[in-house]
Amino acid sequence: MRPPVKIDIPNEAAAPRRIDLKALSYSELETFAEQLGLPAYRGRQIFRWLYARGAPGFSEMTDLPSTLRETLSLSAGIETIVPELTQEASDHTLKSLFRLSSGNAVEAVLIPDFDQDGNAIRLTVCVSSQVGCAMACSFCATGQMGFLQNLSSGQIVDQVLHANRLARERFGRRVTNIVFMGMGEPLLNYNAVLDAVEKITHKDGLGMAPRRITVSTVGLSRRIKQLADDDTRFNLAISLHAPTEKKRSSIIPLNRTARTDLMSLREAVVYYTGRTKRQVTYEYCMFKDFNDSEEDAERLADVVAWAPSKVNLIMYNPVEGLGFSRTSEEILNRFIRILVRRRVTVTVRRSRGQDIDAACGQLANKPRDTKS
Repeated sequence: MRPPVKIDIPNEAAAPRRIDLKALSYSELETFAEQLGLPAYRGRQIFRWLYARGAPGFSEMTDLPSTLRETLSLSAGIETIVPELTQEASDHTLKSLFRLSSGNAVEAVLIPDFDQDGNAIRLTVCVSSQVGCAMACSFCATGQMGFLQNLSSGQIVDQVLHANRLARERFGRRVTNIVFMGMGEPLLNYNAVLDAVEKITHKDGLGMAPRRITVSTVGLSRRIKQLADDDTRFNLAISLHAPTEKKRSSIIPLNRTARTDLMSLREAVVYYTGRTKRQVTYEYCMFKDFNDSEEDAERLADVVAWAPSKVNLIMYNPVEGLGFSRTSEEILNRFIRILVRRRVTVTVRRSRGQDIDAACGQLANKPRDTKS
């Protein structure tokens, strides 16, 4: 975790500059209040207003004295990202595009799962941590954008707050799960992602249990170890997608370096699971005639044997111009049988929101006709 930072509060004679309170952590908001000559609990009140109640401005913070609200309006601001466009897929998946102050845009997806009576029993929001992505994975639309910018922790949490509002409006309940599987490589925006998780899980924030949050990485070994050292409590998913060095390097360029190669990844996973006592999930996107052979299944089972883990097989979502196609159901079932025989715990993720480019690997700020 990053150490607390000194917060410089501008005065009236200074050049116009205001602190974005959503860029501050819980402890930093306490420090901010103290530097204004106030008790630390005022910082905690501000934190609750920002995250538990989603206040867009100081006027809504009604339990703060009016003089304090005036002071805050001079020295600080609240940068909030709001959706520019929300699209609804035929399966009721909702994709929202947010315009940032930089002019760049980022997307988040709300994915409902229904019971047999049509009730939403699980509402997962897939959030982004960056605009674009530097990993350049050859099968992913976001990877073709390149890296444009990191998001702040406040901008990440704003996606969740918006998804919560959508979930209540459309399905009558709040978000149940969060996955950092949208645009970007979360562990390349490490501090902001961990700050966002703190705000989401804090009792004065959204109060969500860490076990309902999953952070996905292409496999940055040093950062995986750091997650263990920082005593993080959320779930870790690793985008593997190929079980051998040669195949993985052909679709994930960064795998050619010592940062994510399988030997380094194995060391990191063993360290992480040993220190945290939690298993990891390997995400494995099924590509026809590339990584879906019987031999691939056997090699994937070998990877799973490194440490306590399970496999989530992903049915590939086509991206125009990238040259990959989805494996058949017959091959998928054969693949699963081999993993099960090797005592691998395996699940299958089906496409959601594909008709509005909201499915895994399709986020690239390419809107289609909207229903909302």
